[in-house]
Amino acid sequence: MRLARAAALLLLALLLAASPAAASGLAFIINSGGASISLVDMSSQKELRRIPVLREPHHLALSPDGRSLLVGDTVGNEMLFLDPATAALQRRLPVADPYQLGFSPNGHFLVVNGLARNQVDVYDAGSMQLLKRFPTATMPSHLDYAPDSSRVFVSLQGTDSLVAIDLNRLAVLWTAKVGKTPAGVLWHDGRVLVADMGTDYVAVVDPADGRVTGRIHTGKGAHNLFISPDRKIIWVNNRVGGTTTSLDAATLAPIRSYAIPGGPDDIAFAPDGRLWITRRWAEKVAVLDPASGDYQTIDVGRSPHGLFLSPKGSAAPSVAAR
Repeated sequence: MRLARAAALLLLALLLAASPAAASGLAFIINSGGASISLVDMSSQKELRRIPVLREPHHLALSPDGRSLLVGDTVGNEMLFLDPATAALQRRLPVADPYQLGFSPNGHFLVVNGLARNQVDVYDAGSMQLLKRFPTATMPSHLDYAPDSSRVFVSLQGTDSLVAIDLNRLAVLWTAKVGKTPAGVLWHDGRVLVADMGTDYVAVVDPADGRVTGRIHTGKGAHNLFISPDRKIIWVNNRVGGTTTSLDAATLAPIRSYAIPGGPDDIAFAPDGRLWITRRWAEKVAVLDPASGDYQTIDVGRSPHGLFLSPKGSAAPSVAAR
């Protein structure tokens, strides 16, 4: 058993070290059900290779200095550090159940949600020292921060709740019901938006106390939400309904709905204005032109989830880290 594990780790290291950047840049697609990472050439939209990991990766985050792409292998209890330009392996680190992860805006904290272990871990981002573990009930899923990095908000799918954690005092501020099976979380314009996967809406939440002040109907199984690079549009993936909805970021009014079958999940924004969308149940990624509504399809691994775009020469790669 130990020999087999050592051989698998050696193969992973060799494959990662031998992964050159594509001419136009790389797209990293995390195949949760396939225990792998698909590397895709952004220009040709063809898979270059598939890198095996230990067990079951889900999400990823770019380090504050832009030098490392962290990939959480939740069942493997490991964090991979990859070069975002070449996919070369930098290091690996034991981390308990790294399902979802994200760095604070000031770069001081890394919060890791352990969905299976019902825990939220707060790390010092520089040293990767665990500062505090918060037991949660239950299934901590997605997260986002207040702009000043004073608080992090985590959705708790198992109890239909959102929890707010004070990062300065390392203490829970409040826990509140926000809707059925909450998933994606986004701080926006002084409010917290939560995609409630067991419904067809996004809840608007007061960050002071968790009170729901409004609902935006987007589509069945509202799962995750992202703001465009120009901060004018909020995109919501409705995983059960197989649609992606655009909202006016100023008014939160729906603009348009796009049919993206196969369980649309995460989004990353390309420099050409197109959206790369993982289709969780289809072993594919959609590349959507929001102007025409047309999209191309890229074949990847089983259950594609998180994704990251690293265009060659770009100073600010696009990452879907929620």
